[in-house]
Amino acid sequence: MMDYIRAVEILPRELIEQLQQYADGAVIYIPKKEEEKKAWGEQTTTKKELARRNEKIYADFLRGSSVKELAEEYFLAEKSIQRIIRQEKNKSDESF
Repeated sequence: MMDYIRAVEILPRELIEQLQQYADGAVIYIPKKEEEKKAWGEQTTTKKELARRNEKIYADFLRGSSVKELAEEYFLAEKSIQRIIRQEKNKSDESF
């Protein structure tokens, strides 16, 4: 269930009277502005932490760690480690 705020607590009386012409007594949802929406990971440090982790996985791989060892160390599936290595390799190839 969504919490709601009583209009009389936040809106000027004139605005409430105007809204009553359209939705007298109804519950109205007011969405956030488009510019306030943020992409995944922008509100926390998760995206940066995963990027750092992936860079470390790739560096460990280049130093000789096997996919199996990395999967065990980082508690990930071998397929996930392979995907991370491929993505990191592509990123490093693009920077040249």
